[in-house]
Amino acid sequence: MPEDAPGVAPEAAEDAAVADDPRPFRRGVGIVLLNPDGLVFVGQRLDMPGAWQMPQGGIDGGETPAQAAVRELFEETGVREARLLAETRDWLSYDLPRSLSTGRLWKGRFRGQTQKWFAFRFTGRDEDIDLAAHLPQEFCTWAWQPADQVAAAIVPFKQPVYRQVFAAFADLLRPAA
Repeated sequence: MPEDAPGVAPEAAEDAAVADDPRPFRRGVGIVLLNPDGLVFVGQRLDMPGAWQMPQGGIDGGETPAQAAVRELFEETGVREARLLAETRDWLSYDLPRSLSTGRLWKGRFRGQTQKWFAFRFTGRDEDIDLAAHLPQEFCTWAWQPADQVAAAIVPFKQPVYRQVFAAFADLLRPAA
């Protein structure tokens, strides 16, 4: 994240996810948006100051995961100028910490998310990024960052998924040819 961005404190042990939670995972998508230099788009969440993440969201009824990724990319960043590069072979899942999964998020219906991830190459200009393109706005600011910095700064419960995503897209995390 930008050097002045505050870090995210690790989750307290008493807030750890419950591994045998019987609730289902919410199906969603995640987006790795890469600029021509191989840097990753990351946004600071409007509702959680200091929390940075890549665009992500749920899959609407009747949507394919790829359609959901294109929609979420536009809704959260205003970006329409992007080329699909790849998608993860597998769905990647994470459990939410107890404090988020017991009613605060998704009315407590889900234990976490299972996501299909997509890599896009940004073909526009930085000025084309419009965080207020769709309301409610998700991010208050954004930056281009190296993948290793993004993975290290994300909330702890998402770090394993981010590492898997970056491993799957490792060949793409370099400047465009």
